[in-house]
Amino acid sequence: MGALMMVLCDWSVGHSGEGQIFTEPGQVPERPIALVLGTGKYAASGRVNMFYTPRIQAAAELYHAGKVRALLVSGDNSRPDYDEPTQMKEDLMGLGVTEQHISCDYAGFSTLDSIVRAGKVFQESSYVVISQEFHVKRALFLAKHQGHHAVGLAVADVHFFHTNPTYLGPLEVVAKRSSGA
Repeated sequence: MGALMMVLCDWSVGHSGEGQIFTEPGQVPERPIALVLGTGKYAASGRVNMFYTPRIQAAAELYHAGKVRALLVSGDNSRPDYDEPTQMKEDLMGLGVTEQHISCDYAGFSTLDSIVRAGKVFQESSYVVISQEFHVKRALFLAKHQGHHAVGLAVADVHFFHTNPTYLGPLEVVAKRSSGA
């Protein structure tokens, strides 16, 4: 019974945004704002996080195309040395988005927090959610249950970048244990 519930929940989240998720900025219907879901700019390795840049670029593109009039960047700012919203704002300004058209949600610690706060704190219930597809699906499910009129822009996912590990190395065989060991 538990497995069936998990499958039904997964199906419900995955299908709740059907027809409301777009992959090209030009396809996105106009909304007052875009909600850019946060992630750190840098991975633990020090490299730029591959989830980050597509979100920022898509947000700037929507803004410049007139699809949205403002951006709400929502992310984690729970430590003095970690501030996703400020970093996103700075990078958006670097792409020509006017500072006065960017608002920061410094308590977007989770997708749920970002969605609920968009409505209750920022008084926005009609917006475009920008993130990778798996994240947009979850966000639209949550937005729908908050009574929001959201659509999603699913940006490039990591597997589209055809990345390779830092060092693959030669083929090796795993030593097999005998059944008595």
